Amino acid sequence: MQSVWNALDNFWWSVTHLLSLTDVLDILIVAALLYQLVILTKQTPAVQVLKGLAVLLVFRYVSELIHLYTVSSVIDAVLSNTALLIIVLFQGEFRRALAQLGRGARLEHAMSNTTENQRIINEITQCCLRLSRRRVGALIVFEQKIGLKEVIETGTQLDAAISAPLLENIFEPNTPLHDGAVIIRGQRIVSAACVLTLSESNALSRELGTRHRAALGISETTDAVTIIVSEETGTISMTQDGRMTRHLNAESLNAALNGLYAEEDTVLRKLMNHLPWRRKAGVQ
Repeated sequence: MQSVWNALDNFWWSVTHLLSLTDVLDILIVAALLYQLVILTKQTPAVQVLKGLAVLLVFRYVSELIHLYTVSSVIDAVLSNTALLIIVLFQGEFRRALAQLGRGARLEHAMSNTTENQRIINEITQCCLRLSRRRVGALIVFEQKIGLKEVIETGTQLDAAISAPLLENIFEPNTPLHDGAVIIRGQRIVSAACVLTLSESNALSRELGTRHRAALGISETTDAVTIIVSEETGTISMTQDGRMTRHLNAESLNAALNGLYAEEDTVLRKLMNHLPWRRKAGVQ
């Protein structure tokens, strides 16, 4: 036990006496750069390359630890060209980051982004209301911080601008993409006809079918927000955090979408707390 305390004491002394303010600043800058690299490669194939490099580093440490010198030499040869490998593989991400850095934060961009968000809100609202009047079923999933890459790959990838006619055409009965969920990431429709895992909640009302159970399921396992239009009743519902609110009208749906696409870092759950929540899992 005394040896543990001695080790901790030596570590604390090293931190307080050997690290200068410059060292701390140096570490923070490197940590910030690594964080930005992770954010930049999120939801791209490049993230798999980073994972592979991390595995190589672990193997390098283990092989050195157990004296596998040949393995260590091979890994060293691979890692010696890592800088060039990263530049080649991440050239698209680097180009995008440098372009954003060169443009800077301009007011015109923020204004156009706000205008586009308002257009999207109006398009989705009008689409849901028209589908509701016609009693055409729909399931729209809005990706949040937790990526939905695995779900997106189950459907047909689109990468299309959001518009009411396109969404209505996707959910039109007897069309190739109508059966399944549409995934929206930011200002783009990224995939349609996606398969979702169903909720196993016993509290879900029996009158709600597979579409509602799928919407509730993805909100239980991720932070995604969903909008559902019932094929039987035309009722518009929304789920988040494993909870469902039903009977949304034009005003409440528009308000919820405004919260979702707010320019400020406003979380939708703050708005949804003021909506007429039923019991958890969507009980009427």
